[in-house]
Amino acid sequence: MGNLFHVVFYQPLYNALVWFYNIVPGQDLGISIIIVTIVIRGLLWPISKSAIQAQKSMQDLQPKLEAVKKQYKDDKQVQTQKIMELYKEEKINPLGSCLPLLIQLPIFIALYWVLRDVIDSNKMEVLYSFVQNPGTVNPTAFGFLDLGARNIYIALAAGAAQYWQASQLITKQPEVDSEGSKDESMAASMNKQMRYTMPLITVVIGATLPAALAFYWFLTTLVYAIQQHFLFKKKPKESITQ
Repeated sequence: MGNLFHVVFYQPLYNALVWFYNIVPGQDLGISIIIVTIVIRGLLWPISKSAIQAQKSMQDLQPKLEAVKKQYKDDKQVQTQKIMELYKEEKINPLGSCLPLLIQLPIFIALYWVLRDVIDSNKMEVLYSFVQNPGTVNPTAFGFLDLGARNIYIALAAGAAQYWQASQLITKQPEVDSEGSKDESMAASMNKQMRYTMPLITVVIGATLPAALAFYWFLTTLVYAIQQHFLFKKKPKESITQ
């Protein structure tokens, strides 16, 4: 399994980062990370698009879900059955938005090792034959930013991007006047908690990592949030809570 992870994730990412580092003007690691991020997000776009559409469909389905919960509030078994039938009828997979996270995780783990090894100029022996060995990699990006050290400002930027992305998923919920509405309100409350909890976790973890990884975290979240924003705009939400 470790060898498979190395071949499928680590080695291609390592080679891609070094290859872009070799060809960008001034051999700037920051620009190289930006390009790699755009490439990764581009490759994941079909999956990301499907996940974002699933999130939007779940938002649009909330009134119908609320009606089902209200109608069958005294019979949870029937309520669950009707909800599953509604998902099937609307062709919605409630877990559809989770797939990009599952795919992004091994990429993020691989990038952690890749960025660490690239900055330390280790593992150059894993380079493909067509990728030139730069010898050493300068961790300074844009002429001033040390991507090999921790940087709280980049961590905060990653947290801000995470907050924007999560905020787009928050929709206004109806007043609580039934058990179904209470369940819906509880779900909305959990979404709001995630809106603040995930950015906080992002900042805390990002502040402990080398700036290179926090920088990637910021970029990939920002690009995903932008993609989400434009897909959501195609069919505007009813309203967004502040």
